[in-house]
Amino acid sequence: MDQIWTTPNHPERGPADSRRPGPMVMRLLLGTRLRLLREQGNVSVAKAAAAIRGSQSKISRMERGHVGFKTRDITDLLPLYGVIDPARREEFMDLARQTDVRGWWHDYSDIVTRSAETYLGLEHGAALIRTFDGHVIPDLLQTPAYAHAALRVLHPAAPDEEVERRVRLLMCRQQALTHPEPLRLWAVLDEACLRRPLGDAAGMHAQVRHLIQACEQPNITIQVIPFSRGGHAGRYGPVTTVRFDEPELPDMVYLQQLIGSRFTDQQAETDRYLELMNEITYQALPPQATPMLLNQILHEAAQAPATTTA
Repeated sequence: MDQIWTTPNHPERGPADSRRPGPMVMRLLLGTRLRLLREQGNVSVAKAAAAIRGSQSKISRMERGHVGFKTRDITDLLPLYGVIDPARREEFMDLARQTDVRGWWHDYSDIVTRSAETYLGLEHGAALIRTFDGHVIPDLLQTPAYAHAALRVLHPAAPDEEVERRVRLLMCRQQALTHPEPLRLWAVLDEACLRRPLGDAAGMHAQVRHLIQACEQPNITIQVIPFSRGGHAGRYGPVTTVRFDEPELPDMVYLQQLIGSRFTDQQAETDRYLELMNEITYQALPPQATPMLLNQILHEAAQAPATTTA
């Protein structure tokens, strides 16, 4: 896997039911294609807005995939953009219909915030996710026991039933890694993630063993920044970057913050975060060294007194 990544100009239902792009990615794709048509036809935003009897900001939101699409709006815009071939028009209408399909995560709408729902939509349609965390094992690599302990820390007042539903949601997300056309995951961890106990010792040992097994999967790459490397570029906090198979779609950056989450697809910002991810990757041990370090941590933990953290 290349290390330099630059931006190009009921059983529980989950991703295993389908790895086709979900409604969020369909909105992004349709919006991007409409923008390209408008720009190629030299149609101003003002003229496009007038055609749908809407505002210029609505056109902007549509083109960035931030809103749903009405059939009438697509019908009005396509002739203006020079799309008159019936077959091509139907392609756009089919995309529009797919933007209204509910994702599998809708079953968890009682515990999923709007920003989290957006991320789940991006994750579901992603081809490659790169992620860094300096404190906690990334969601897609957590065992149920570790996830329960981590979620209990995040939601200390939540009823047990809610925490269990959050764990089930996370396990559903992980199905994307074992799908016949699996999501590719490239995770970089600070060594602190592996040594900071969450839950009991047995749960931590199981989590580390799970990471060792994950290293054997061809679609999963795990790197660790050891304490011996000192300070590193990941001091700014967790970062997740999302790439899609659709060449029209830009890379997305997802940032988790104390009072919410933030997304960006602006190239200047995205390029900087991709540079940051490359810096973090270079500062970490190579992927082939990860199992050795994980086994060393297991050995040292077996010699240490048991520690339990909520």
